[in-house]
Amino acid sequence: MTEKASFDGVTKFFIVVIGLVVIGIVLRELSHICIPLLIAVFLFFVFSPFNNWLIKKKIPMFLVILLDLAITFAVLYGIGRVVVDSFFQFADGLPVYGDKLSSLIRSSAVSLGITDTFFTQFSFDNLVRSLNLQDILSGLFSSTFSLLGSVLFVLFFFVFVLSGNKTIYKAIEHRYISKKAYSENADNISESGTQKDLRVRQLEDTFTKITNQIQRYIITKVGVNLSAGVITTIVLSLIGVDFPIVWGLFVFLFNFIPTIGSAAALVFPVLFTLVQFDSFGIVILVLLLIIGIQTLAFNVAEPMIMGKRLDLNPLLILLSVLLWGYIWGIVGMLLSVPLTAIIKIIISNSDSPNMEFFEQLMSQEKK
Repeated sequence: MTEKASFDGVTKFFIVVIGLVVIGIVLRELSHICIPLLIAVFLFFVFSPFNNWLIKKKIPMFLVILLDLAITFAVLYGIGRVVVDSFFQFADGLPVYGDKLSSLIRSSAVSLGITDTFFTQFSFDNLVRSLNLQDILSGLFSSTFSLLGSVLFVLFFFVFVLSGNKTIYKAIEHRYISKKAYSENADNISESGTQKDLRVRQLEDTFTKITNQIQRYIITKVGVNLSAGVITTIVLSLIGVDFPIVWGLFVFLFNFIPTIGSAAALVFPVLFTLVQFDSFGIVILVLLLIIGIQTLAFNVAEPMIMGKRLDLNPLLILLSVLLWGYIWGIVGMLLSVPLTAIIKIIISNSDSPNMEFFEQLMSQEKK
């Protein structure tokens, strides 16, 4: 007879911590594979209602895949076109604002009593000349090709996720439902059958919750960010701030990063307003207006639309942004909230008291 090893609570805790650290290291090292695969899975969840509707209409799977790819390419092309055109327009006016920035820094240095010649004789043109533009352009060129390669990699994974998701689901069902249900009570066929039905419903409920959470989060986030970006563009254009579309894009894109992104979307247009107008009155006006827009959009409208479905502790959201950002960079920050919501859903379906404790820690509402 072999005795089963037992561990006390502290030992189990440190084993779990070490296991999580190892998983984090593996995810970080395999980011070039994990990130495209994860984005492909998110795309699968986003397209899931549309694809289910097409399948009910007896549309062949290869046509469903082609339609999904066509929609994805159209959206990426539209976003890329707007972003590139806006930033080319911004680059055309950069020399003028470089002179204004140089004058502002020199005058501010004199008024603050700074004697460092870097500030008192600051020149934006000299700063640009000191940069190795060839290295910057080559880095930009390689980054563009890397981005295109990543997009194609995501779409490659997306095709296989679409075509193989049912097989994966059946494998999970067999491993965690059929096998477990019959092994728990092999002598009582009717009871094990009831257990199997309960586990089937639990698994279906888990996948349904994950799909609904991801869809609700993405649709709400895109809609609210787009509204905030459009309103910011209109408000800044009425005030007379140059390149309002660029700053609207900043608000739209940066606010996909929870907590940290809102600050970044605020700083850049405010600094540019200071350079353009050299007037603290207009700067304060722009600052207050952008703060007001972001507060209404992301602290009032977004929770009202999304409701309390995510039910995530705000501190947990901040920690998840930092953790996933450390593991996967900007992409990890973008995916941090839905990833954390999925982990919480999986934990909530566990019968373990320890998992229930972690679910309560992750929740915003008191249980």
